[in-house]
Amino acid sequence: MAFYLNRMYMKKMAIWNWLPTLLMMGIIFWFSSQPSPDLPNFNWADRIVKKSGHVIGYAVLALCYWYALGLKPEKRWTAWLLAILYALTDEFHQSFVVGRHSSIWDVLIFDNFGALLSLWLAETWVKQKRPDENL
Repeated sequence: MAFYLNRMYMKKMAIWNWLPTLLMMGIIFWFSSQPSPDLPNFNWADRIVKKSGHVIGYAVLALCYWYALGLKPEKRWTAWLLAILYALTDEFHQSFVVGRHSSIWDVLIFDNFGALLSLWLAETWVKQKRPDENL
């Protein structure tokens, strides 16, 4: 009986680990659902602000995926791949939004950079915290 309850608890915890990922996916979806006329214009910094949003959003999403996968070192590339796959589907979704268009360059450059950067920084931080473990 104790083994069964422990397995149930572990499954429940695994489901809870995915909540930050689902929340971040929802936030990204909401932002990309905004029609172009409804988006703010940041004048000379417009492109910088919006592309930075891609980098930050997918940096956080990749970390959320890695967290949901148990922060296992061997799962970092899986977290990166999931973030890129979501970026591709989000760009496709964006092509149906009024005044917006999809861009593979957003995925390949900005979303990819954010995901890679956050996972690299997290790896560096973990190695500093646990230098005796080979990640």
